[in-house]
Amino acid sequence: MSASKAAKSNGKMELRIPDEPKKSREKTLAELAICPAVNAAATVVLFGKGTMGNLEITETLEAVSENAAKVCKGDMTGPEQILVNQATALNSIFTELARRSGLNMGEYIEASERYMRLALKAQAQCRATIETLAGMKNPPVVIARQANISNGPQQVNNGGAPSRAENFDNRPNELLEHHVEQRLDFGTAGTPGGSNPALVSVEASHRAEDGTGQGDCQPQRVQGRA
Repeated sequence: MSASKAAKSNGKMELRIPDEPKKSREKTLAELAICPAVNAAATVVLFGKGTMGNLEITETLEAVSENAAKVCKGDMTGPEQILVNQATALNSIFTELARRSGLNMGEYIEASERYMRLALKAQAQCRATIETLAGMKNPPVVIARQANISNGPQQVNNGGAPSRAENFDNRPNELLEHHVEQRLDFGTAGTPGGSNPALVSVEASHRAEDGTGQGDCQPQRVQGRA
C-alpha cells in the first residue's frame, strides 16, 4: 500500500495517504489497521524511541515494506541476518547475567540463583535461534518409503515397524486355499450304494444293541481240517 510522506503536527506523527474516490475513509483506516507493514512500523517507532529517538512513521513503513518484498521474492538475507544478530544479542545477555550470578554466589545465594535462571533462559533462546537459522540454511530431507502402489490413494510408511496383524501367520487357511479338493464337509452324509460297498448301511442284525458298542454276538467256531 503506497503512502505519502509523513509530517509532524503538534508533536505527533501522522501518516498521510492519498484519497481514493471509490473507497470510504473508514474502509481505508480499517485496511491500515490490519496491514502487517503498518503494524510493524508502528511497533518499531514505539519501541525504538529509547535507542533511535523519534522515528518518522512513513520512512519506517517504507523500510519495513522493502524488507518484506525481498522475502516474498525469495531473498532470505534479511531474516538470516536477524537471526544471527539476535543470537549474538542473546549470548551477550547470557554473559552479563551469568557474571552477576557469579558475583552474588558467595553471599546472596537467592539473587545468584535468580540471575543464573535468567542466564540459562537466555542461553536456551540463543540455542533455539541458532537451530532455526541452521534449519533455514540446511532444510531437513525427509525420505519416505512408498508402499501399496495403486491408482487410488496411496499409503506412505516412514520406516515404521509392521503391526501384529500384518505378521499374523494364517497357514491353515493358506493350505485350504491351495488345496480346495481337500476341504472337509461334515454337513452332508454320503449315500450308500452298490458301487461303493464301504458305504453300505449296516443291517439291524449286525448293529450293537446297547450304547457301549458291545452286542450279543458270540465268537463262532470255524470247523475245518487242521
